[in-house]
Amino acid sequence: MAGTEPPSRDRVSTPQTDFHRLWLTETIRLREEFAGPLEDGEANRRARAAGGDLSKRIQTRAIWLAERDGLLAALRHWRQGGGLALVALLAFALLGGASLALAALGSDQKGPINVFWALGSLLGLHLLTLCGWLLGLLFAGDSGGVLGRLWLWLSEKFARDARAAQLAPALLLLLQRRHLGRWGLGLLVHGFWLLALTAALVTLLAQLSTRNYGFYWETTLLDGDTFVALTQGLGALPALLGFSLPDPATIRASADQALSAEAARQAWAGWLLGVLLVYGLLPRLLLALLCLGRWLSGRARLALDLSLPGYRLLAERLQPSSERIGVCDAAPAVMPGIPASALASPAVGAPAQLVAVELDESRAWPPALPGAVGDAGILDSREQRRRLLERFAEQPPARLAVAVDPLRSPDRGTLALLGELSRSAGQTRVWLLPPPPGEVLNEERLDDWRIALNQLGLPHGSASPLAWLESGHD
Repeated sequence: MAGTEPPSRDRVSTPQTDFHRLWLTETIRLREEFAGPLEDGEANRRARAAGGDLSKRIQTRAIWLAERDGLLAALRHWRQGGGLALVALLAFALLGGASLALAALGSDQKGPINVFWALGSLLGLHLLTLCGWLLGLLFAGDSGGVLGRLWLWLSEKFARDARAAQLAPALLLLLQRRHLGRWGLGLLVHGFWLLALTAALVTLLAQLSTRNYGFYWETTLLDGDTFVALTQGLGALPALLGFSLPDPATIRASADQALSAEAARQAWAGWLLGVLLVYGLLPRLLLALLCLGRWLSGRARLALDLSLPGYRLLAERLQPSSERIGVCDAAPAVMPGIPASALASPAVGAPAQLVAVELDESRAWPPALPGAVGDAGILDSREQRRRLLERFAEQPPARLAVAVDPLRSPDRGTLALLGELSRSAGQTRVWLLPPPPGEVLNEERLDDWRIALNQLGLPHGSASPLAWLESGHD
């Protein structure tokens, strides 16, 4: 059972998107699955009053519980932590990409560059992680790779909220519904590498534009024809985009030593830039767009799995059988008469209501009420409270006065009921009844009531609220 303060009527903290509503609903389900059912009487009443299908009612219930128990605030903290984690990863991508380019060109700015060693430095780790992602996509389902798991871990750490620990497992379970995990985390991974390789390309272009580099290749095991075929094979696609491709003579002449001719240096530089663009940036860009498209389409179709046991248990409480089935019996030929006592009772939708909580039988109740004020009776039992709260959930009164006996102690159950009643009406006041003749009101007990009601933010006083109930002002 939650022990936190109920949500305020004036605080706006509704989730911004349907995805966040589903995320919080799944979090509440996991929490109840592992820690037991939550105290959800008021949440269920509000969900039934809001109407809609079962999925919408389950979400309405979950949002109210999430706000009451602090999960809405935890979600905001988690999203802020996720943003900080993303900024950290993007900064690392920029620095890492620039470092790859500088490492590929070597620390000796005037020395020749082994072209295939430079190419391996630029694309080696990228190709290894790309193959790992593709294998994970085929065999590991929704695996997002190391970067995806790192982002989730950093998001939780940056959130600095113990309640946020429940959000990451719920998010992963929700994303498994339509295999969204692989596409969402895949978008993160490919976006990271796209930024890193872009930084590498820009750094490489800046270095090649401002410094004079020579390029060569060398080998012990392979012959020159192999390198000629490999160089021209890798450069075929970039050549279609306009990048230069060294001719066979230039490639053979670059063995073991860099050529001093300007045309040879430019051909090798253009070849290196083109291979980096075609085999580095373009695959990551295309895969990022693919993941983005699959993410958006899957997210738009995301819904609760109502077959889960936790949701099936809520069906009867949020959508009773009579409501689902509808009217089964035909209407009788003659409607039964309405008792006179029912005609005299106040209308359900009366704009103002007066209700009392646990009054002694010695008190005369109710007082003489103006015609526009309805008498909601005295609440003594749990069933009476439930019926009244459900009635107010369907048709909340504009003004509600709650009479309490200050001779009693302000126990937690009574204060919780006052909070629920106040959230069921437009405006609420608490009437601290004067003591009956012959009784003396303890000032210390009265102060206890005032302190408790002030903490709830409820207006209160000993003066009769009937004039306020009737007209809306004192």
